[in-house]
Amino acid sequence: MPSRQCCGIEREFNETVARRELEGYRRRGPAGTTRILIDALRRQGVGGRSLLDVGGGVGVIQHELVAAGVSRVTSVDASPAYLEAQRVEAQQRGYADRAVYLAGDFVAVAPDVPDSDIVTLDRVICCYDDMPALVGASAARANRLYGIVVPRATWWNAAGIRLANVVVRLRRSAFRAFLHPPAAIEALLAARGLRRQYLRDTFIWRIAIYARVVPENSSSIVREKVGATHGL
Repeated sequence: MPSRQCCGIEREFNETVARRELEGYRRRGPAGTTRILIDALRRQGVGGRSLLDVGGGVGVIQHELVAAGVSRVTSVDASPAYLEAQRVEAQQRGYADRAVYLAGDFVAVAPDVPDSDIVTLDRVICCYDDMPALVGASAARANRLYGIVVPRATWWNAAGIRLANVVVRLRRSAFRAFLHPPAAIEALLAARGLRRQYLRDTFIWRIAIYARVVPENSSSIVREKVGATHGL
């Protein structure tokens, strides 16, 4: 049975939302923190690699990284509408035969998901109640790189998430957002052999990439800070 949270995701991210987001992507391309994550992954090298995109929305990361040389895609999403949008766009771009789409709660279906060179969760961890289970299961599938976008642990994010949850509760939606501490996420990833290679903070979000191979020189970690007007 799907979890209550996943049922909420299916309702919140429905066909209307998926259609609007896909049209926006086709007009403008990747935006905000998604673009930052994609660019950072490209610099790490994606040619010939496989990708697992968890909660990928309309598939922006998938489409862009395939164009950059990714050879195979696995997508897992709790929203059937998002998965259908991904399939439609992949078909138009000519790589649908190299993509696999799985519907459901990633933690539940993880045993059936193959390992991939690159695993991405773009604004996904904050949409899941059991952060250790999601991070642990997805990290176990990452052979090389693990890229995430999560909210920063700030008072304004905490206040914004509380307000957003009040709104969805009034709408009788089961969906909730969560502010999981980035330090706790990083500790879980470190325990699973993943070390941070890239970090960039915006006013709201944290974009980070972790790798299985730890550089001998710790100064090789890239740290970028930007102002409040970027990446919102």
